[in-house]
Amino acid sequence: MKNIFLLVHDDIGQEARLQAALDLTRAMDGHLTCVDVSVMPIFMGDYGAGEAMVLAAERQQESRNKAAIEARLASEDVPWDWIDALGNPSECVLGAANLADLIVLNLRMDDAPEAEMRDVASRTVMHARKPIVAVPPTLDRFEIGRVLIAWDGQGSVASTMRACVPLLKLAAEVRLFMAHRRNIAASADDAAEYLSRHGIQATVHYGLDDGIRTIDTLIEEHAQLFRPDYIMMGAYSHGRLAELFGGNTKRMLAHSKRPLVLGH
Repeated sequence: MKNIFLLVHDDIGQEARLQAALDLTRAMDGHLTCVDVSVMPIFMGDYGAGEAMVLAAERQQESRNKAAIEARLASEDVPWDWIDALGNPSECVLGAANLADLIVLNLRMDDAPEAEMRDVASRTVMHARKPIVAVPPTLDRFEIGRVLIAWDGQGSVASTMRACVPLLKLAAEVRLFMAHRRNIAASADDAAEYLSRHGIQATVHYGLDDGIRTIDTLIEEHAQLFRPDYIMMGAYSHGRLAELFGGNTKRMLAHSKRPLVLGH
């Protein structure tokens, strides 16, 4: 897990993304790739002079942003490179990140001025086939000491956990939390045993599934007690599993106060 990809764009979440990416790159002794996206405006009808002016202003803004970020990176102790892109942010990230091990984005940003920037993580995670780190726009440092894995026994969280073993090895405390015991393909004890073979000692806790509270509510309630630095979980969007888990993924991306590491 050496290749960290960062979405660069001048918006309210950029500083949090950048800080998280720097912290993760240092922790993993990795390499940071910055994908700088100038967002292509969406217009109805023919493309004309007014649209061209909007696009030109966007590219000028990102040019200034690039100069500022590159000046900052020059003083940071991480190796990095830069990719310029134009278009939809999630499509630009996916197009550039075939060899990424981890992609750093934001949680849903309803305050982002461009509609295209508001839910990049939810659109990206379903197609990236690799872990996404989604951070709140207020994050000032990405800590890795305490991890809560929201375990449901399904393939999404299992593959995310497997991919993130190098990151989990850096944690001081790992906890597997199972909000319910329905439709379980692999138990939390099985997951803890898997981690132990990689030298990661994880504890297992179960939630009180009363059939009333949603899964994301149970996860957040447990997180308030455990106070993890980030939450690892699977993401769902289609089919039978979406009925049980899909809404929880969206709500976590919309309302979590902590960084999420999630995969599909």
